[in-house]
Amino acid sequence: MMQITVLTLSLLLMALIAIAFISSVRAAGRGEPVPHGERLRTQLLVGMLVVGIVVSVASLWTWPHAVSAAQASTTVNVSGAQWYWEIDTDTVPLGTPVVFNAHTIDVTHGLGVADAAGHMLFQTQAMPGYVNKVEYVFTEPGTYRVVCLEYCGVGHHDMLTEFTAVAREE
Repeated sequence: MMQITVLTLSLLLMALIAIAFISSVRAAGRGEPVPHGERLRTQLLVGMLVVGIVVSVASLWTWPHAVSAAQASTTVNVSGAQWYWEIDTDTVPLGTPVVFNAHTIDVTHGLGVADAAGHMLFQTQAMPGYVNKVEYVFTEPGTYRVVCLEYCGVGHHDMLTEFTAVAREE
């Protein structure tokens, strides 16, 4: 919904700019002074600046995507190194947020989690000296594969590990 709003507003602003430009060119072509010349131009620029700031703030308000604190979550720590992943659990619960803390001890790696069919569910960068967090809710039980999506050297293709999503015991 937000994309349509931003698109519509962008098109309206482009049309306004085009109308102002065309009217200025026509007036200049006839040798007539542009009505309210400098004042109109200043008002238009200030108006576009204000609208641009409002649109930017409105469209980026929820970004970067904050890890949800409203619901209890499970934390999984994943550390990458050439050429393996270390993951601190082999099971995660279904139906609740799982926060993956991804980091690496050597070079940048791309942490990707794929389902049994090989469809990528999410990814994030794992970088030395920094922890990236990504949250995901697993809805299907099964085995999920952790892969490296950033070429990291000759053993890159062996950078695989797995974990299982299971129903949470009551």
